Amino acid sequence: MPLIASAPKHPSLGTGEQQSLGIQSTLSDLSLYSLTVTADCSVRDLLAQFTQFPNLPGVIVTEADDVSLLSRQQCLNWLLHPSQLLHVIDSPIRIVMNQAQTSPLTLSDQTSILSAAQQALWRPINCQSEPILVKKTLQTVDSQTQSGYQLLDAATLNLAHWQIRGIATQIHYERLQMQLLESEKMAALGRLVDGVAHEILDPVSFIWGNLSYIANYAKQQHELLVAYEDALPTPTPEILELQEDIELDYLRSDLPAAIKSARGGAHRLRQLATSLQNFCHIDAVHPRPTDLNTLIDSTLRLLKSRLTTPIVIEHSYGKLPPVPCYSGQLSQVFMNIFTNTIDSLLSQLQSDEYNTQSAAASTKPLQITVTTCVCADQPLPTGAPEESRWVSIIISDNGPGIPPETKAQILESFSSRNRYRKQTGLALSYQIVTAKHGGKFWMRSVHSSEEAQPGAVQTTGTEFEILLPLTVSE
Repeated sequence: MPLIASAPKHPSLGTGEQQSLGIQSTLSDLSLYSLTVTADCSVRDLLAQFTQFPNLPGVIVTEADDVSLLSRQQCLNWLLHPSQLLHVIDSPIRIVMNQAQTSPLTLSDQTSILSAAQQALWRPINCQSEPILVKKTLQTVDSQTQSGYQLLDAATLNLAHWQIRGIATQIHYERLQMQLLESEKMAALGRLVDGVAHEILDPVSFIWGNLSYIANYAKQQHELLVAYEDALPTPTPEILELQEDIELDYLRSDLPAAIKSARGGAHRLRQLATSLQNFCHIDAVHPRPTDLNTLIDSTLRLLKSRLTTPIVIEHSYGKLPPVPCYSGQLSQVFMNIFTNTIDSLLSQLQSDEYNTQSAAASTKPLQITVTTCVCADQPLPTGAPEESRWVSIIISDNGPGIPPETKAQILESFSSRNRYRKQTGLALSYQIVTAKHGGKFWMRSVHSSEEAQPGAVQTTGTEFEILLPLTVSE
């Protein structure tokens, strides 16, 4: 607005962006006052404005290149005594400004309402009700930017702040309710699957136990037939015809193979049912010692149907002690990581760019490598060396890697501030490892589009590393 040295023009009140307030709302979304005067403006003219517009919190005062504000409260406090009013009524407001000697809180119009309210609360007690000077960037016709100033009433900021806090609390409550419902559904589904796996294990155990007896019976019958053939070297025509009908020679060679195949199928079905039980296991209140290598194998067994494509699983298991953990939740973490990795490799396999550029695809198959070991940080200055021992689980692949934009979004979802917006599988895994187990969760990825550093070998792929604290039993 133009600067005025005598009577100020009528103030204008901006209505903001006319949008519903939310957590990301800024000061530009609030109603801001615009009234600018010079320091030479008379006190009488300023009082006329305050009288005509009772909601006006103050005025913006400019002098040379300095910009400040004079609030209604400061002006009225100075003119509280009638003698003082008569003495300075026709004087410039510079006199009042010199007596006030307060530095206003100046914020950008892109400052969030929550951040602005927090900074306003840091002001001294006697300045809590003072208006805030909002610096607004204005775009001119010749594409040059200029800065303008507006006033924000402290009461308007406080009201908007509490409205947003109420909205955030309501959203958090609703999301918590949804998470509780989803947790209850998953718990019910887990109990159902656990019951089905238990029902599968019972008949499989009968089959598995009886197959050993069947194999023994078949062996004994074979020995009996050999004894009969030795005792009766010349069988009757009826016996010869029967041997030919039942294909005795083929039956002798195929029966042990059929029994062995049945035992292998029963063993696989038994392992699958056991893996389902481990995955749907309802964790106890306290962590229990668990063999992590077996837990990883159980998770991979459930994903075997998705590994029929040319994806090779390489294991490099170290000798691990039993690790105190919540096995059911860690199974979910491994499942999320393996699913993310398999999806990445399958997308590479189906990519036309990969099929045309990877001429050596047959010599370099898609691969997932799982490595476990016990590692240790630097010994602590005070404390036993065992206190810094960790169990490391590294799951890596030789895929195309994660694009930088997607990687930034994943890393951002790990923060507690943004996790509630979209509870992804990796964000949930990060929370389980760090908050529930006191461990560390790292993700490293190099995308094929990223440039290699000078002197470094360009290798693409993604690597997830989980560190779990190892408690040594005394």
